Amino acid sequence: MSVLEKSVSEKSTARKPVSGKPECRLVRAGAAFEGKQGLIYNVGISAETVGAKGIHMQIVTIGPGARAKAHKHADHETAIYALKGVSEVWYGDRLEHHAIVKPGDFFYIPANVPHLPYNPSKTEDVVAIISRTDPNEQESVILLPELDKLHP
Repeated sequence: MSVLEKSVSEKSTARKPVSGKPECRLVRAGAAFEGKQGLIYNVGISAETVGAKGIHMQIVTIGPGARAKAHKHADHETAIYALKGVSEVWYGDRLEHHAIVKPGDFFYIPANVPHLPYNPSKTEDVVAIISRTDPNEQESVILLPELDKLHP
């Protein structure tokens, strides 16, 4: 059983659907795990936790000075809402664009757009809520190591 599956099975507080029909579910954030991108996630809503078919929602934490690996999400859009700390992100085919995301900001990443988020602070965590149109947390993640060296 993976760390994600274990945290999901321990944290779901709602009963399993009996009728086979979708039901409302209450889910507490799962245990923290490191994703392929190199960031720390706590899964909330996903295919694994509630049987979601088209959405995924989780919390991401980027520690002081940390950065993700350059990546994209194949065929899936991403929406981010910043809760704490100021993050920055390089994005675009060659990571040629840059944005600063502050608490209270929403940030949208279209499907298949390479991006590389990072935390420039030496002391403060970045915490954000992420929603994606892929109900499976790590399924659509495509690492792009050739882009990592563009912004060391």
